[in-house]
Amino acid sequence: MSIATLPEGDWIRGITIRQPWATCILAGKNPENRPVHWPWRGWVLLHAGKAKPEPAVLRDPLVATAIRGRELHRGAVIGVARLTDCHLDQGPEHCTSPWAQRDVHHLVLADVHELPPPVPATGALPAWKPTQDLVDRVFQQLPHLRP
Repeated sequence: MSIATLPEGDWIRGITIRQPWATCILAGKNPENRPVHWPWRGWVLLHAGKAKPEPAVLRDPLVATAIRGRELHRGAVIGVARLTDCHLDQGPEHCTSPWAQRDVHHLVLADVHELPPPVPATGALPAWKPTQDLVDRVFQQLPHLRP
C-alpha cells in the first residue's frame, strides 16, 4: 500500500512521553499514566521527549527489565499505537498492571508498533496534531499498517 491510502483529516495525534516510559511502552508497558482525562481515541504517534531520564528511575527493576538492550531515543517519534480508552484509576482490583499508578488517569494503548529507526520530531503537551509530513515519514516505515 502507498502513503496515499492513509486516511485524511483529524485521525491521529502525537503524545509526548518522557523516557524511559516511552521505550517501556514499546516493551509492553500499559497503561500510560496521566494526571488528566483524555477524550481523544484513535491512533497516536509515540513521541519520546527530549528530557534526560532520571538515573533513579532507570534502576527501578520493572523499568530496567523493560528497557534492557534498548536505546532510549529522545526528541523523536519511536512508535505508533491506538489509544482505546482513558479511565480514572479504580484500584488494583480493576487494573492489575504493575505499571498502573494510583489516583491518575490510565491511557489504554493497543496495537503498539515500534519504528525501525526513530523519526526526529518536536512534540508538545498534552496531545498534539502532527504535520502530514511527519505522519507520512512515520508510516513509510510501517507499510503493513494502514489505520
